[in-house]
Amino acid sequence: MDARVDAMGGEVTSSALVARVGKERRNGASFVLDVSVEAPPGITILFGPSGAGKSTLLDCIAGLVRPEAGKIAIGEDVLFDSVLRVDIPPQQRRIAYVFQSLALFPHLTVERNIEYGLTDLPDQDRGTRVQEILAAFRIERLRNQKPSQISGGERQRTALARSLVTAPRVLLLDEPLTGLDAELKAALVEDLRAWNALKRIPILYVTHSREEVDALGERVIAIDNGRVVSHGAPMDVLDAPRRKRLAQAAGFENLLSGTVLDLRGPDGVMRVKLGESSSCEIEVPLAHASAGDRVQVAIRAGDILLASERPHGLSARNILEGRMVSLEQRGTMCIAQIDCGVTFVVHVTPGAVRALELTMGKPVWLVLKTHSCHLVD
Repeated sequence: MDARVDAMGGEVTSSALVARVGKERRNGASFVLDVSVEAPPGITILFGPSGAGKSTLLDCIAGLVRPEAGKIAIGEDVLFDSVLRVDIPPQQRRIAYVFQSLALFPHLTVERNIEYGLTDLPDQDRGTRVQEILAAFRIERLRNQKPSQISGGERQRTALARSLVTAPRVLLLDEPLTGLDAELKAALVEDLRAWNALKRIPILYVTHSREEVDALGERVIAIDNGRVVSHGAPMDVLDAPRRKRLAQAAGFENLLSGTVLDLRGPDGVMRVKLGESSSCEIEVPLAHASAGDRVQVAIRAGDILLASERPHGLSARNILEGRMVSLEQRGTMCIAQIDCGVTFVVHVTPGAVRALELTMGKPVWLVLKTHSCHLVD
């Protein structure tokens, strides 16, 4: 693997996590990770589809993967530098890493699992440290239980406590909440936030769940195909994705191919014909394109309004006539498919289904705001 990694974190604002990783073999193909990221104290989310390179980046920072070139540092403390031939072993980097599998020792109690990494501390200090972290993650009553005797959420809390009890300088989390329901995730995230409000270390949190991004809500770095494609606040990054795979990961249900018909500069829009042989046309925000260019348009199912008769007097520029082809209720949401020459997925509430008397074959009109239509690569 050819790689370059620069990673810096710590208490000063100039600290940053910057990574450059290149050419790693995956299934016989060449995978290139080439990223530059900043991770100040607090939670930085690495978001992207599976295979984007998120876990590889964490492995480089932790020292589990050795780059061929680059630099990794926490503040002024250099952990890896290919030029200076510095490569601190993983166990000496003081970086905590929680995997999706958690990797708790099944034969040890919760308390023994947590104190496992504190063998160098005096007994009294070790006991104090363990008691504090048990309380912080609300698992004091589980101290004598083994992993097989506690719930999934409690195992996640134990894994976090085991990593954080060692007072790491950086915490790496690789999809640690997979399999938990929304309520358990929210509770665990709040406990992690409370802990880090006191410790203020950089936390890199890998996920491809939009729900988790919204819950954490600090900074997001979106990675796709080994590249950083966007970074910033969650709303800025994921509500206007720049790539098709990122749009899919961010929950855009409608990914439609189209052809640019014309550009209307004074109106700030361009006209796009969707599909190969349909007559369906929509206006999207003006972009660097020319008539005849092929484009991809991403639209959230929840950003589309449904009407049972043609609406009038709206600011929305796109009103499309269609016909209901399917309707399925999933929990508190109904998923409708509407044929407008191309098929749109629309989310509506059960109450709206009843009020509009939506049934198979019923004529309906879709209402799309121009700025709900995002062009993606």
